[in-house]
Amino acid sequence: MTILVTAVLAAAAAVAPAARGGASSAPLQWQDCGDGLQCAKLSVPVDWARQRAARTEIDLALMPAQDPEHNFGALVVNTGYGPTIEAVRAQPDTVSELTRWFNVVLVESRGLGDRGSAAMVHCSVAQPDPLRLLLAPGKAAWHSYARDNAAYDNSCREAAGALYDGLTSWQVAHDLEALRAALGEPRLRYFGSSYGAVYGQAYLELFPHRTGRMYLEGGLDHTEPNLEQRLTSEARAAEQRLIAFRDWCRTSLSCPLNGDDAVSVLDDLRHRTPLSAGPGHTVKTRRLLAAVNAGLAPQHWPALAQALSAAKDGDASTLAAMATVTAPTPPGTVAGSMFCHDFMPAVPGYKRFLDMETRLREVAPRVGWMAARYEIARCLGIPRQAAPSWPPHAPDVRNGRQVLVGVGRLDTSAQPLGEIPGARVLWHGDGPGAYLLQGADKLRATCLRTHVHDYLVNGVLPDKDTSCPRELSAGMYS
Repeated sequence: MTILVTAVLAAAAAVAPAARGGASSAPLQWQDCGDGLQCAKLSVPVDWARQRAARTEIDLALMPAQDPEHNFGALVVNTGYGPTIEAVRAQPDTVSELTRWFNVVLVESRGLGDRGSAAMVHCSVAQPDPLRLLLAPGKAAWHSYARDNAAYDNSCREAAGALYDGLTSWQVAHDLEALRAALGEPRLRYFGSSYGAVYGQAYLELFPHRTGRMYLEGGLDHTEPNLEQRLTSEARAAEQRLIAFRDWCRTSLSCPLNGDDAVSVLDDLRHRTPLSAGPGHTVKTRRLLAAVNAGLAPQHWPALAQALSAAKDGDASTLAAMATVTAPTPPGTVAGSMFCHDFMPAVPGYKRFLDMETRLREVAPRVGWMAARYEIARCLGIPRQAAPSWPPHAPDVRNGRQVLVGVGRLDTSAQPLGEIPGARVLWHGDGPGAYLLQGADKLRATCLRTHVHDYLVNGVLPDKDTSCPRELSAGMYS
């Protein structure tokens, strides 16, 4: 079957028109690369605004359709912040069900790559752990973190060379358009999760007439140019996660708090800080809140409940372990630099940020306000002069196809995705990456996946205000 699908796609690529504006006119050369995949490379300009200058290569992998003779063609997939192909190699069930209808084409963003690929840029300095900035609030710690983060970005600039100036979603959207043409598809069918949804937003805006059926989930909000407004939305969403965790704990037999209100337990622990965490160790207020914030992802709820129960009984060592700074291990990747080019063209200074943080404490007083430090830490110290930028903005989408956007009620960053013009929002009760996580957990006929498949295969959008229940967290943790 693999040979047949390779022949079909290779033939389609060979007769397809060359991608507009500088993509390689050579057909994609698919070769077996293990794990049932076939791999190829797409040659594109480093900078689509200067197409005759340097070029780079994009890693691709094909997961063939189950029926090579009867399928709907290519569905391009990017799973997010890290390498897509390696992620699918590790957990093929995340997207394998899509091969019932499509040839699934996994695409890396520029600077990332499959295992052992020359396309992967290795930064000699890894990005520091943002938890440092959460636990150490002073000005000296702020500047120390900024220096370490600048060293990371400088190492990426050196390793990437000319490609560094092409690390924006604007460039990736043009790469997707080149891939569409190389595959011989009249429109781009696309599945983007996490940061892959940001690439999808850019493509929808830049190539609306080439946009086919597109599903975006768990993406960061690239529609709000005001940084404080974005941070406020994330802070409120994090606070809502705390309430959702409390509600789960009230009804779950596996929650060890024995009917105690989880928010009340947290408030009581705050008043009791510093908490004992074993001989010679304590947990202060910031570390307590950072641990709880880290545990609010639904897959961590059982562990968070156990840690709160133990701390209530006098042992906060598990909470301490949930908020332990990890030493960065080289090499780093360019994903952090890409994020800053896309989302933070200007980082507030220390005093301005403290004023912003004070206002965030008013709207999300328990744990939500801490999300701002994490977001700022990602770009703090990275110089913005002469750096590429594709900053957040209200998208200008005209005459494009209506796309489907999955938004989790437990997702702290994706809820504003519904502001994309023409988007049909499918609300669900889980967190980010729910479709992929449900697949990894071998959940097939869920409400979310059924609606996504009906749209991608048949073009049927769910009714307005459709909402799916909390399927993943309920199935895994109740």
